Amino acid sequence: MFSRSLFTKSFRATAAVCSLLLVSGCGLFADSSDSSSSNGFNPPDLKAQSKLGTPEGQVNLINWAGYVEDGSTDPKVDWVTPFEKQTGCRVNSKVAASSDEMVKLMKSGAYDAASASGDASLRLIASGEAAPVNTDLVPNYKDVFFGLKKQDWNSYNGTMYGIPHGRGANLLMYNTQEVSPAPTSWSAVFDDASKHKGHVTAYDSPIYIADAALYLSETKPGLHIRNPYALDQQQFDAAVDLLKKQRPNVGEYWGDYLKEVSAFKSGDSVVGTTWQVIANLAASEGAKVKAVLPQEGATGWSDTWMISAKAKHPNCAYKWMNWVISPKVNAQIAEYFGEAPANIKSCDETSDPTFCDTFHAMDESYWKDIAFWTTPIEQCLDGRTNVKCVPYSDWVQAWSEIRG
Repeated sequence: MFSRSLFTKSFRATAAVCSLLLVSGCGLFADSSDSSSSNGFNPPDLKAQSKLGTPEGQVNLINWAGYVEDGSTDPKVDWVTPFEKQTGCRVNSKVAASSDEMVKLMKSGAYDAASASGDASLRLIASGEAAPVNTDLVPNYKDVFFGLKKQDWNSYNGTMYGIPHGRGANLLMYNTQEVSPAPTSWSAVFDDASKHKGHVTAYDSPIYIADAALYLSETKPGLHIRNPYALDQQQFDAAVDLLKKQRPNVGEYWGDYLKEVSAFKSGDSVVGTTWQVIANLAASEGAKVKAVLPQEGATGWSDTWMISAKAKHPNCAYKWMNWVISPKVNAQIAEYFGEAPANIKSCDETSDPTFCDTFHAMDESYWKDIAFWTTPIEQCLDGRTNVKCVPYSDWVQAWSEIRG
């Protein structure tokens, strides 16, 4: 079950200071020419809002912890109060513990928008819970990195179904004193996992099956895996089998990343999947760790603010979506949560001048090696029409069997 735990400790990036890339006219603002490749995926024919009306006075949000901060968690962290004062829209927010919970809450009709991850977004689109978004009503959208626009997890048929919030990669972290030589491949947690039996850690979610599929796409080319979220039954069974073989070597499956920091500090975990923010925090607290992007690439996550098709306060919701990707606010959120911002101009607003370098915010070549979480559906996302792919519900069942 996908869990996003709040990062409650501040930290400064430990990477060496690098000059920020100056970008002008380099295509980073351009829209991708590709739209959703979900052939045969037919969501309800809903229309995007054509113009903004009078703000309704409030907005009800479902969000990951750390995305909607009003100073109650940390008095120094508050981008909600300025929004309320500027727009007259009072913010009511509920933290979701998982993507499944977020989908369920959106279906209740009680919420106007949600910060959906890629393992939930297609479910919301397919069920008609999420409405298309008129990006012309979100002025800051023009400054969103093109690599986040019109992607499989946030669009359909060239139409955006949300506003990108940020992105991150699932990296390989290892204890530099216990793991030698330094790993450069995901084989460290799969084929070679027995070398660190009981001290391997893995992300606790059905979507982690995609990590195994991505590894197999490079090591078992005969499986012909082109997209780790588009797996036919044979490909899916191979990924599940790999994870079942990995299971005896896993000491802990993590969802709360503060617990992963503790595990690497104590030595309970010495190698496994992680996020850049975890690696930074663990290193700042004395853990001898490094995080790398393996040679096979990696999976990753990109969150999208999606507006409910049943929204009772759509005008305030649109104002919120524009607010959270405004340069200064998006920078605040990115630094607080630990992710690359969605707005390219945010890199000029971070308090840490090295932040965007550390999180590869402006390096589009880096993100080309990241397979962002996308909800698996029967209509194969890689374009195949001669087979059915395994839907997410089966991923959930298989994950339960893997975890035991």
